[in-house]
Amino acid sequence: MTTVAGSDEDGDRRNVSDVVGVLVLGASAVWSLITAAAHEGRPEGVLLALLAVAAGYSAGRISGALLPVAAPCAAALAGLGLTVGLPHLSPDPEIAAPLGHAGATAALLTLATGAACCAAWSCEVAHLRLLLRLLAVGIAVAAAALGSFSGLVACTAVLLCSLAAGRMHHRGTGLAGLALAATTVTGLTWAVAGNAVPDGPAEALRGQLTPHRIDLWRDALHLAREDTALGVGPGRFGELSTTAAQSLLPDGKPHSAPLQLAAEQGVVGVVLLAAAFCWLLHALWRSPRSTPVVLTAGASLTVLAAIAAVGNALSFTMVSVGAGILAGLATAHPFRDEPSPR
Repeated sequence: MTTVAGSDEDGDRRNVSDVVGVLVLGASAVWSLITAAAHEGRPEGVLLALLAVAAGYSAGRISGALLPVAAPCAAALAGLGLTVGLPHLSPDPEIAAPLGHAGATAALLTLATGAACCAAWSCEVAHLRLLLRLLAVGIAVAAAALGSFSGLVACTAVLLCSLAAGRMHHRGTGLAGLALAATTVTGLTWAVAGNAVPDGPAEALRGQLTPHRIDLWRDALHLAREDTALGVGPGRFGELSTTAAQSLLPDGKPHSAPLQLAAEQGVVGVVLLAAAFCWLLHALWRSPRSTPVVLTAGASLTVLAAIAAVGNALSFTMVSVGAGILAGLATAHPFRDEPSPR
């Protein structure tokens, strides 16, 4: 049984975590304005993404406290409905090759799967819990039906991680593993952009990622080296990238969140992005929710980070809002005790 003093101590630590999150997001907003002023950039996209994450996080914290089962279930259905209902998020051939909205589709389906699994772990009724798990499986099936292979792989990874989370007793170990996985994917992206991958694996990755995407990454790395401190300014990659200028359907993005921040906001932008992800993992570690809920949400956000490292998923406001909502749901303080993971 938790003592009053222990409960107060946990509450103080969660408050500190919330303050750190506000400082990280605030610093990211201020830095984008500084780099924009230095190079006549356009920080509106960065500010909108930060606002979307903050709004989603607040909504998730409130709804997760009031409706710990219904809120994530509604979020999962909303994510699935948006993916199916909006044609611009379906990875049809016109926009999937070589780039396009396929990353956003996979990201939304990943977050929806994570929300459904969190709802299942929060539910006390066995039959309803089974239905919620079937909903998560159905979202993965929907990814296959929509032609999103990356979405199918991502949803399957979240499902497997959620099942494994029910057998873990120490969330710190699981969250550390998720942090290592996100770091590995980001490092591999950077290595591909810098031609630091051996020829054999490099050719295999080139076939999967497409030469056009890798050329965009190399342009981003080149721009980052030109001005390591401040970058070239938010929103200016499309103007300065040779590959983007030669594209038939340019969108002004290097299709990698870490490389885009490195090119447009310098090393500080990359550090702030890493700090934001570390803050999310720390908030999950201090969360009063059960360990399966925490690790399921952490796995979904880690898969999203991997998708964002090799695509432009975070350029879509719905994805940023969804990430904030899922993080808020997994760190909320429900007004009633949660069921045992068994």
